Amino acid sequence: MLQQASVTGFIRTILIIILIYYGLKVLSRLFAPLLLKYIAKKAEQKFGGQFQQGPQQPQPKKKGEVTIDKIPNTKTSNKDVGEYVDYEEID
Repeated sequence: MLQQASVTGFIRTILIIILIYYGLKVLSRLFAPLLLKYIAKKAEQKFGGQFQQGPQQPQPKKKGEVTIDKIPNTKTSNKDVGEYVDYEEID
């Protein structure tokens, strides 16, 4: 009841594997852009359309009006982290 592998069966199996590999490669090139568009659309819906907003038109300023476009980086220090200990080296 044991069957031995034949050379033609082995070659047929290798050819089927190669055919499947190249078939998946071609299909992935066809469907990858569609999949990426779908993912981008879902991400856009999730974030509320932030990606599709065009450049904002600057509002006309009144003479003498001051506007700040950049928020300065404020560094906060946490003084509750620990205390400074002064030490001396012992020879």
